[in-house]
Amino acid sequence: MRLCTKCVMPETAESLSFDNLGSCSVCKQIEFKKEEINWDERKKELYNLVEEYKGKFDYDCIVPFSGGKDSTFTLYYLVKELNLKCLVVRFDHLFMRNKVEENCNRTFKKLGVDVMRFSPNWNVVKKLMYESLLRRGDFCWHCHTGIFAYPMHVSLMTKVPLVFWGEPGAEYSSFYSYDELEESDERRFNLKVNLGINAEDMVGMLDDSVSDHKVTERDLKPYSYPPREKLIENNTKSVFLGYYIPWHPKEQSALIARELGWEGDDVEGVPPEYNYEKIECYMQGLRDYIKFLKRGFGRTSHLTSIDIRNGELTRDKALELIKEYDGKRPKALDFFLNIVGISETEFYKIVSKHVVAPHSMPDTNKIGKNNKVPKDFDNFDKNFFS
Repeated sequence: MRLCTKCVMPETAESLSFDNLGSCSVCKQIEFKKEEINWDERKKELYNLVEEYKGKFDYDCIVPFSGGKDSTFTLYYLVKELNLKCLVVRFDHLFMRNKVEENCNRTFKKLGVDVMRFSPNWNVVKKLMYESLLRRGDFCWHCHTGIFAYPMHVSLMTKVPLVFWGEPGAEYSSFYSYDELEESDERRFNLKVNLGINAEDMVGMLDDSVSDHKVTERDLKPYSYPPREKLIENNTKSVFLGYYIPWHPKEQSALIARELGWEGDDVEGVPPEYNYEKIECYMQGLRDYIKFLKRGFGRTSHLTSIDIRNGELTRDKALELIKEYDGKRPKALDFFLNIVGISETEFYKIVSKHVVAPHSMPDTNKIGKNNKVPKDFDNFDKNFFS
């Protein structure tokens, strides 16, 4: 399987392409970001955008918020640098870890913001997790769609038209590039968020024979993108802060740690020096493990590639870390099997149907276990199911 000659991302990564020298499209985009963009002009665009909305509604903007490094920095920047009155909207995917909840409480108090939190129906979520694994080899459909659709519904409900997200897609993938204005609209939602399955499709896919609750379109509204005509009527504009200012996760993580007391955490399958990355979800290690099974790379490949592009890590060192951390069986797999009620054999059989060529799924009998399990995983079953 071919890897980028500059970073360590493989050809199986979604949306990636390679030039004649073997350099991947994301590396090219980051070069463009560093060398071609006039960030002073972009910041002026940001100020002009904000002035269109500031002080004209109950809130200046809506900030979708997970509590991870990117959404926390985004909220910090909007409040402290742009002096905006923000409505924080949290879509709770139901697997939030304790540390991120502690971080959120500190952040909200220090910044002084109003917060709206939505937790979906657990019985529906369980069915969605299994169905999306079966159909797309990705159990996170409810999370992907809920995070990006629900805040747009809130924009309509509150009549607050400006929505601010964090990092742009061009930072990590090639669905969009840094030379175009990426907005979180319906096109993007269908292109890279909903796995090619909209809410109406999902209703017809679910097997209701295993549950007394028949899932309807009303149940899946939080996961459906609002009608385009209603968003136009509301003048909703949904943009990424990272289009207007340079995005640097490591520096931003240090800033929110210093200013807000934000703390990192251990994450399954991730080197400890990246304890600022993807700390929100108990299931993150499983999500990365499935990617490894399907595409031949995990979270460490992604993170070390970012550092290589930023001149903070050598490619040889990245390959060492990948060998040590990517592709280990996570403890979170036990949680998932218990939740959806399938065997490990059935799990691997499902995932094997979604492997992306030229990668081939490894012999799962020879895969080692993740030896470092985060401490808060010890009480997951007790706390989650009580």
